[in-house]
Amino acid sequence: MSLKKDIAELRKAGVINEGTAEGIEAYYKKKESAPSNRLLIVFGILGAILVGLGIVLIIAHNWDELPVALKSGLAFLPLVIGQIACAYTLLKKPKNQVWRESASSFLFFTIGASISLISQIYHIPGELDTFLLTWMLLALPLIYVMRSSAVALLYLIGITYYALYFGYFDYPETPPYYYCLLLAALLPHYLLLIKKRPQSNFVVFLNWLLPISLIMVLGSFSQGFSKFIFLDYSSLFGVFFLLGGTSFFQRQHWLKNGYKIIGLLGNLTLLMVFSFDAIWGELRTEELNENYLSGFPFIFAALITLIGLTILFWRMQNKDSPKVSPLGFIFLVFAGIFSIGLFSVSAVVLTNVLILAIGVFLLWRGINENHLGVLNLGLSIVAVLVICRFFDTDLNFVLRGIMFLIVGLGFFFANYKIFKSRKNEN
Repeated sequence: MSLKKDIAELRKAGVINEGTAEGIEAYYKKKESAPSNRLLIVFGILGAILVGLGIVLIIAHNWDELPVALKSGLAFLPLVIGQIACAYTLLKKPKNQVWRESASSFLFFTIGASISLISQIYHIPGELDTFLLTWMLLALPLIYVMRSSAVALLYLIGITYYALYFGYFDYPETPPYYYCLLLAALLPHYLLLIKKRPQSNFVVFLNWLLPISLIMVLGSFSQGFSKFIFLDYSSLFGVFFLLGGTSFFQRQHWLKNGYKIIGLLGNLTLLMVFSFDAIWGELRTEELNENYLSGFPFIFAALITLIGLTILFWRMQNKDSPKVSPLGFIFLVFAGIFSIGLFSVSAVVLTNVLILAIGVFLLWRGINENHLGVLNLGLSIVAVLVICRFFDTDLNFVLRGIMFLIVGLGFFFANYKIFKSRKNEN
């Protein structure tokens, strides 16, 4: 039977009243329309991008044969069309998200196209980083005027590319500090989006793209002081993990919690790298002087560690906040091991012990919570540690074989125990 017939039958039987029936119908209408709205937004954005590219390609086909005045007019034509579309949207359809996202995405690309075409027509010299910076600055108001999350995503990708080119490929004398200001300009929109539309797909995309952007760009701030950049990454991963454990992100599906996943996997990867003695040997060969302590990597490491401690203290004092996992302290433990490693060979042993402790903790937690994902993550950490030591030690093949045998049996028996307990519960 259809939903309407069911509701009518329940209403007739007196199970539900008129108000309840109308509420149920309204709820399901809204639920059914949500997927179609998402598809309309996606196809609207894709359509706007394709139309913009189509206009550029049509113009480019006969570009060399056109006079300069006509070229200039055609260079501004897509930009004018995009502005008209945005103005029409603001005046006639301000609440229509499909129109807002489509029109603003189209205008975003026409800004870049117009800048590049005018530069080509009048032979205006310039570097790629300058072009990207100009484009992103002109596109920034679109995020707030049009309330466009699609442009926010494109803007984030653009400023990340700018920082990567400026910081890694162009080798300037200074790091891409403008990236910090450009990113800060995006944060109010991101926070407002989290507050008003926490279940939006745009929030999910930003939850992943924002930390990925920071990770990619961070290395460009090393300024030759590569020793402390590892502390920067560890502290940044720690802050990500702590943010991902707050109430808002804990309510999200784990695949939507980019901060927690990136924070945990990032620190685990970093620890695996430092489980080898070779990297500690390279760090100890670099002479530590006062320039290191005044360089950006050390200052940033201290600052981000302070932020991490602040989040830790706030979560521990806030009764409504989820309990802080011991994994949230990894970046602080690593900072202590790192300090020891600059002067002592014992750091490699401490790192391996820390990795093993994390693996055992997750294994124990997976068994207690009857969670196969957590259990196998802990076993995987132990297995990867064993594989790393397989290539990094002088143990004979018998001992190595025994190590693999123990880990393999651990996988089998731990999973078997959980499956058996679940079967008994059913």
